[in-house]
Amino acid sequence: MDLTWRLKRLFDRGLFALSVLVVVSPAALVILWMLSLSMKSELENMEYPPVFLPSEFTFRNYVTVFENSPFGRYLWNSIVVSGLSTLVALLVGVPAGYGIAKAQAWRLAVLTLIARMTPGLSFLIPLYILFQFVGLVGTLWPMIIIHLVITVPIVVYVMISFFETLPPDLEEAALIDGCTTWQAFRHVALPLARPGIVVGAILSFIFSWNNFIFGAILAGRETRTLPVAVYNVLTFEQVAWGPLAAAALIVTLPVLVLTVVIQKEIVSGLTAGSVKGG
Repeated sequence: MDLTWRLKRLFDRGLFALSVLVVVSPAALVILWMLSLSMKSELENMEYPPVFLPSEFTFRNYVTVFENSPFGRYLWNSIVVSGLSTLVALLVGVPAGYGIAKAQAWRLAVLTLIARMTPGLSFLIPLYILFQFVGLVGTLWPMIIIHLVITVPIVVYVMISFFETLPPDLEEAALIDGCTTWQAFRHVALPLARPGIVVGAILSFIFSWNNFIFGAILAGRETRTLPVAVYNVLTFEQVAWGPLAAAALIVTLPVLVLTVVIQKEIVSGLTAGSVKGG
């Protein structure tokens, strides 16, 4: 019986590992292939059949990216746009999610979901006309404002689902003790909502960081973000695969590192609702 249980447990672990491998391997293969392209010379990148391991590793493609364009400035632009739009989304979205959850305003929740599902181009055209009228096109402010279209619905929807699972007894006790609704939110609900806030912030930051269309239309030469800068690596003469792969990895690296560093917070935030709702 003990041997059968061990074999079953070993089989379950092997099946789980195989499932994880199947899910993760496509993304891992893409990352590894991009890394290979970025570490090879252009002659090796053009070889057929393709060569995965270069004969000599080189960092020249990364140097070329920074020599041919002000990638450091574009990196700073992405940090400012994604960081500020995420911060504003938290300031607006966390109280909004709390209010919608406690008031059970499901129509507003559906409206938030619709706003998240609506293509960005639907907001881009009227906002572009507005920004052009006030003379903000080409600065970072239109980018920060329009990225709220991405970040605010994410934060609100995450926080609605999280606040719904919090036990109401603590807030009711605070109200009985004389706290206002705002004080109950600030001193009781907000500390308990920390995992949900972390998840909402990370998802908002990632979606904002990876957005391309807003930057391609609204940004100027000095205010481009990293996804637009990667697109500008392409030339009409030929596709330089090495610098292109290096630029794409530079864009991916900050979000990847951030996700790995706080992955425990993300997992606890995503699972907290199902645990606390019991």
